[in-house]
Order: sequence, then structure tokens, then C-alpha cells
Amino acid sequence: QVQLVESGGGLVQAGGSLRLSCAASEHIIGTVAMGWFRQAVGKEREFVAAITWNGGSTYYADSVKGRFTISRENAKNTVYLQMDNLKPEDTAVYYCAASPHSDYRRPLYKYWGQGTQVTVSS
Repeated sequence: QVQLVESGGGLVQAGGSLRLSCAASEHIIGTVAMGWFRQAVGKEREFVAAITWNGGSTYYADSVKGRFTISRENAKNTVYLQMDNLKPEDTAVYYCAASPHSDYRRPLYKYWGQGTQVTVSS
């Protein structure tokens, strides 16, 4: 069973930056597409970013485009989400996911992490 562990969340002021990491228990980072989702209190889980299995393509939600960057490091079996110019509306629990069943923008992935809290103060 593949396990994904997120880290790097925390409290930051608006305009600040955080880098989330997602470490996989097995060598899957370079074999399947990976995604980041987030869920704010009282809202549905929403797509944030995704990266193809070979890192050749990346995709972003319009709300984070130009501010967030997804990347992967196969040697460390880790995917990252660099978040810059954070806004209060970015506050949410952020989840890492691996191996989408269908459209990578839908929260239908085979494996999920436990989530990490990101709080942006104004």
C-alpha cells in the first residue's frame, strides 16, 4: 500500500511563501501523475495543481496560476508545491494525491495523503 506524507504547512502572513512536500513510501513519483488539492472549512475539495508522470507537463487552477509551482524530485520520491504570494483565501488543508483514475482535476485519485494545514493571515 502506497503511503503519501505531506509536510511544510503552517501559518504565514499574506504575501508570504510556503513549500509543501509530499513524500511517497514507494517509487511512484516518476511513474504516475501527482496532484495537489485543498479543502477549506465548509467547502468541497478543489484541484490546485498536477504534474504528469514524467514531469513534462504541469497544470494549475486559475486561482493559483502564477503563484504556485508544482515540481517533483524522483531521487527523493517527493513532489513539491511552492506557494508564493499567499492570500487569506488560500487557507485550507492541502492534500497530496497520486495516480488519478480519470481527469487529473477531479479528486478521484488512488492514493491520498493525510493533509497539511495552511493558514494565511491578513
